[in-house]
Amino acid sequence: MAEFLDKAKNFVADKIANIKKPEASIDDVGFKSVTRDSAIFNSKVSVTNPYSHSIPICEVSYTLKSGNREILSGTMPDPGSLEENKTTMLEVPMKVPYSILMDLARDIGKDWDIDYELILGLTFDLPVFGNITIPISKKGELKLPTFSDLF
Repeated sequence: MAEFLDKAKNFVADKIANIKKPEASIDDVGFKSVTRDSAIFNSKVSVTNPYSHSIPICEVSYTLKSGNREILSGTMPDPGSLEENKTTMLEVPMKVPYSILMDLARDIGKDWDIDYELILGLTFDLPVFGNITIPISKKGELKLPTFSDLF
């Protein structure tokens, strides 16, 4: 009986390990707009759904870092669902107060950009498995707008 249970556990574990999962990548991070008190940056994330049914996205959590220092973090609750067998583009807006950008003045002053690392966690509600989170990250340079870009 114990041998049968071990075979059953191995069979189930093998099947679960080989199930396709949604895949995601950060395609772009850039400047979107300005307000009186902050700059709004936008990241574009492509997410591929390998299933023949839509999958609800519970939330997108994000952390934006510069020089090992956290600039901001937050969550975007309920951004929608992934269409079946398609790649969906998500836009994740991030509002950065000017006071934080002023703290980064040394990095900005050198080349008018911010060296960043963006860490995203996409949480999905998959049937049978429950909530799973896919972590993705990207490093790069975020060019800041000049006055001519704003007007």
